[in-house]
Amino acid sequence: LTIHSSKEEQLWAFLFRPKAFPFYIILIKNIPFFWKLILYLYLMNIVEVLTGNICPIEVLPVTNTDFTLISKARYFFDWKEEKKEEVYKLVLKGQKDILGLVSIERIPSEWRIHIRLLTVSVENKGKEKQFDKITGNLIAYVAKIALADFGQMACVSLRPKSSIAKHYMTKYNMNMTGMTLSLEVPEIVNLINKYDHD
Repeated sequence: LTIHSSKEEQLWAFLFRPKAFPFYIILIKNIPFFWKLILYLYLMNIVEVLTGNICPIEVLPVTNTDFTLISKARYFFDWKEEKKEEVYKLVLKGQKDILGLVSIERIPSEWRIHIRLLTVSVENKGKEKQFDKITGNLIAYVAKIALADFGQMACVSLRPKSSIAKHYMTKYNMNMTGMTLSLEVPEIVNLINKYDHD
């Protein structure tokens, strides 16, 4: 006699099989690690370098009020010149302090979104940075917009300084296309999967 159980019954049988209990005991004893794992797998996040803490983030449109607080000294460019463009900020979830900025231009005729400007705040630049993964999350967010707008034809491009072009190619798997670097499918999808778990 063969009993055809539902998928739910099979799942419960798998979760509560005797061999699984040691794994649950480890999780219970390491609750902080468990929640870190959940944050890392399912939310956009950045990592506090000093502690290794995983911090959930949001990427939101920059407001007119934000522009009054964004200085060239902290964000390297005169962002007021981008007020007419589409600009986004990266912040810790539920907080207001801006850790990174990106300005983009949509070019539908080329199925492409071009990153005009991209920066992290001064305290998040270099070896002594406070948080890691800010740039990757911003590029992934732009990639997500491109994929939503243009589907399989989506492309993201930027024109970095020559001194960091190789870094972008290595870390974000970008390709050299003339004077710019670009991401297309499937690299766009891979980048989204790496940084954006929404």
